[in-house]
Amino acid sequence: MGRPGPPPPAYPLSAGAGARAPIGSGRRADQGAAAAAAAAEAAAAAGSGKLEERLYSVLCCTVCLDLPKASVYQCTNGHLMCAGCFIHLLADARLKEEQATCPNCRCEISKSLCCRNLAVEKAVSELPSECGFCLRPFPRSLLERHQKEECQDRVTQCKYKRIGCPWHGPFHELTVHEAACAHPTKTGNELMEILDEMDQSHRKEMQLYNSIFSLLSFEKIGYTEVQFRPYRTDDFITRLYYETPRFTVLSQTWVLKARVNDSERNPNLSCKRTLSFQLLLKSKVTAPLECSFLLLKGPYDDVKISPVIYHFVFTNDSNETDYVPLPIVDSVECNKLLAAKNINLRLFLFQIQK
Repeated sequence: MGRPGPPPPAYPLSAGAGARAPIGSGRRADQGAAAAAAAAEAAAAAGSGKLEERLYSVLCCTVCLDLPKASVYQCTNGHLMCAGCFIHLLADARLKEEQATCPNCRCEISKSLCCRNLAVEKAVSELPSECGFCLRPFPRSLLERHQKEECQDRVTQCKYKRIGCPWHGPFHELTVHEAACAHPTKTGNELMEILDEMDQSHRKEMQLYNSIFSLLSFEKIGYTEVQFRPYRTDDFITRLYYETPRFTVLSQTWVLKARVNDSERNPNLSCKRTLSFQLLLKSKVTAPLECSFLLLKGPYDDVKISPVIYHFVFTNDSNETDYVPLPIVDSVECNKLLAAKNINLRLFLFQIQK
């Protein structure tokens, strides 16, 4: 009797070994290979986004999560902070009488412990950003020059604006307009009327600046950088509003609040965007506190704000002003503020003593 043959293998033999594949296994194998290839392709696509898009999350400020516009500071462990947030953290700690710490790793931070990161500053300056006029991307280091001198869609004025031409338009239409501008052909009497109106506007502007110069001669003057942070109301349809942390100026505690389009129901449906703000006194006073105040752009922002002086007498019963307009130049500048993670401005307070 012959020796029995070897038992069948516990696993299927490969096709190369001469084994017959089960019916339909080729189709399933093809489908599996296709699925694996598709998954690999999707994973590669997810990880192969544009380099600049990946760098945004790497180089952004760890506090406001926005790309720094000026100096970049780092804690001893290397976490990045834009200049505005860094100064704000130090100011908050001073008000609380605490040691300022990095919001990521809680190590101590101060002007002596932290240093600037020039490599990050240069890397950020090379990242692309869209021109606000032509919407083309440019390195951030070249964007300002492009918008001021080179962009064909930048807003410009007629060269005859000195004799009253009000035209504003894209640069590429300037030559056509100036060739057809009617102001050079106006009579002397017509031009005198226009120049009188311009003189009145100039006098109002000079009156404003003279008022600011007078305020700067006051004995008690205070200023601070304020950071408006976005919040939502508890209404069924939430509304966006802004509020600053408490800050101290002129030995008093204050808060600023701001709202969009005077808290209208659907500001997103409006083409015109405005911001208004109010100043609130949070500490108690023993006598009426008469103040003048104004908001200007902060040292680390490029928003265009026209100075306007507001006046109010604070008491314990009347400790908040009405909402007054934040004098932003136009809706474009307002949208820039709304698009930012936080709004950084500078508040000036002048105490009027009788």
